[in-house]
Amino acid sequence: MLVIPGRIEEDRASLRDEVSRQLQQRVWVVHRLDRDTSGILLLALDAPAHRALSIAFEAGRIEKKYWALVNGRVLKPLDLDLPLVEGRRHRMRPARAGERGKAARTLVRSIEVFRNASWIEAEPLTGRTHQIRAHLAQAGHPLLTDPVYAREGTGPEAVIARTPLHAFRVSVRGIAGLSDQEVESPMPSDMEAALARLRAE
Repeated sequence: MLVIPGRIEEDRASLRDEVSRQLQQRVWVVHRLDRDTSGILLLALDAPAHRALSIAFEAGRIEKKYWALVNGRVLKPLDLDLPLVEGRRHRMRPARAGERGKAARTLVRSIEVFRNASWIEAEPLTGRTHQIRAHLAQAGHPLLTDPVYAREGTGPEAVIARTPLHAFRVSVRGIAGLSDQEVESPMPSDMEAALARLRAE
């Protein structure tokens, strides 16, 4: 389900509208996740909270951490500091010499390494579109399944049907008018099953 309504009829259903219907009140979207990304999404219940959280996101003051299953063996931490620009078909790519890209930085650490894949934690220090996916692909470790950024034949795509990216923790601290809190989301069953398959290889 899309976070906000799409432009075509089959994408009109959205998470924002569903939450608003269930709570019977308006809600504001603070940030988005790609359609196939699971995990935590922050919504605000009033305009002041939305404004405060949006400013904090833009300033990089909200900590977000993701789990991902990627191609290749990630054997050491990575600091991916690559400005991004929009390429063809809404695909993000690293800025070339002379291009003014938007600053984008992602920290990556390995959790578990398999024969031809890795389970990693990614922490985006900025919030660019497709940032984690684009950075991992540029580093030679695209998501196991990614129709936009994974090159054909790079890994065991059959392990999982969607992009294996999960926002597992969001920390909100030091924002005026809002209480500090840390929210965690357990790993979804399809990623758990994918990990079991990778461990069995």
